[in-house]
Amino acid sequence: MALAASVGIGSYNNGGAHFPNPNRVGALAIAKHAPVCFLLSRDSRRTLLPRAIKSRARASPRQLKVVMATETEKLGIKIVKNPPESKLSELGVRSWPKWGCPPSNFPWTYSAKETCYLLKGKVKVYPDGSKEAVEIGAGDLVVFPKGMSCTWDVSEAVDKHYLFE
Repeated sequence: MALAASVGIGSYNNGGAHFPNPNRVGALAIAKHAPVCFLLSRDSRRTLLPRAIKSRARASPRQLKVVMATETEKLGIKIVKNPPESKLSELGVRSWPKWGCPPSNFPWTYSAKETCYLLKGKVKVYPDGSKEAVEIGAGDLVVFPKGMSCTWDVSEAVDKHYLFE
């Protein structure tokens, strides 16, 4: 599992940098007045993130914001919790069509791969043949594989952007 951290810090004047850590999963991109986004391995996040925060201790609470994103796969469903806005922009999520539903329970089969971003709601997805559920909710970027049949158990009304491929 990789952890993506986004640290918004007041101001950087250099054009770009990379963490000198061989365990890093992604690169660090720095721009003036922009959030710092990077991916960390489990070992790296124990040391790099606290150091990044400590080094910016002079930043006011408004200037320093840490958002953790975790990426998991369960029962064939990929979930990124709290993806960075840069990832959502890269995918063009805000321009995708929207769909919503009230609390309900219904079967669904994916005739194509679907990527969706939940704006609100809470759902337990039960893939056919499994008694185990995959829980998704507001702020999750989710990928359902083509051909998956499942049952959606919507406990809180859903509003989502979606894209079929």
